[in-house]
Amino acid sequence: MLETQSIEYEKAVLIGIINHQQNEEKSKEYLDELEFLTFTAGGQVVKRFQQKLDVPNPKTFIGTGKIEEIREFIKVHEIGSAIFDDELSPAQQKNIEKILKCKVVDRTYLILDIFAQRAKTSYARTQVELAQYEYLLPRLTGLWTHLERQRGGIGMRGPGETEIETDRRIVRDKISLLKKKLKTIDKQMAVQRGNRGSLIRVSLIGYTNVGKSTLMNVISKSKVFAENKLFATLDTTVRKVVIRNLPFLLTDTVGFIRKLPTQLVESFKSTLDEVREADLLLHVVDISHKNFEEHISSVNGILEDIKAQDKPTIMVFNKIDSYQAEPLDEDDLSTEKTSAHFSLEEWKNTWMNKLGDNVLFISATEKENMEDFKRKVYEAVRKIHITRFPYNNFLYPEYDQNFEEL
Repeated sequence: MLETQSIEYEKAVLIGIINHQQNEEKSKEYLDELEFLTFTAGGQVVKRFQQKLDVPNPKTFIGTGKIEEIREFIKVHEIGSAIFDDELSPAQQKNIEKILKCKVVDRTYLILDIFAQRAKTSYARTQVELAQYEYLLPRLTGLWTHLERQRGGIGMRGPGETEIETDRRIVRDKISLLKKKLKTIDKQMAVQRGNRGSLIRVSLIGYTNVGKSTLMNVISKSKVFAENKLFATLDTTVRKVVIRNLPFLLTDTVGFIRKLPTQLVESFKSTLDEVREADLLLHVVDISHKNFEEHISSVNGILEDIKAQDKPTIMVFNKIDSYQAEPLDEDDLSTEKTSAHFSLEEWKNTWMNKLGDNVLFISATEKENMEDFKRKVYEAVRKIHITRFPYNNFLYPEYDQNFEEL
């Protein structure tokens, strides 16, 4: 009889702060996401810690009393990692590690670690490796604590500095090599994009884990990897899709997330070129997530960063089969109705009033409203096509429900 192997998760605690920028509710929501990130990276969250702070402590990020409370908990429960929801400075990380005596990880490095796990192709691995080295460079001193000059004593004068400088030089050389490698690959990918001909390019964009890859599989009848974890897709996937008799290229891109590390935005620029060069964007949203409106804002912010915010866009609200409004106690007069209590129909009216006809409500897994989806995408691609190639617009008539697909 074969023994089933149980997966061992590393025990971790999460640490977040409450301030004027993020209230208690928002801090809890960020920690929910951080817990999902931790699970994706292979960790198990044992406890969360929150502290109200107007300004983070420059030495230890959180207050001395709270860090002592965390230290005691880590010691008693043999915790392997302390994960902070915000990016720590190199000095803060070093000071916290000395106190907690365990691995200290911030949100940025946790995301980089997940990207490192998920990267499959040489290109994705190079992008992630570059981001990791750029994150690591200012933090190198923490790796050489056994050779610090401050400790003094025989044999402790000088070599520490030499080791650190040598290591910094190695890392800088590695960053330079990786950037050169990425430039070469970027040129190759630019040639590939140029060789795709005159087909209209459509890109799936959206927050991580909203169902882009699942939707890609449904539309293109392919088998792109999809999983209910964050950043299941890192490598850009391009498929030729035909709706009725109209062909176009569909691209599945890396998911976005709040507080996306700047190192990743920089190293994934070429991947984001697929979005920048697209003719049409399908902005996929998980409507079943209670904070989907904030997710939309995060994605729009990144689109502005890469100067792609003005492209024709269709909002695709996915996972309508999982949507549940919060119940409203009508007997309690003090309870005010908010958007959290909206029915699906109310959300439809809200977004259709905002964006007119460029809105869809579907379920990719249950294949609900996929005929409406195909019609909407067909008409949008057709509009771009006949504008660009007016001489062959007779090939693509108006969308007909009874038209047999080729």
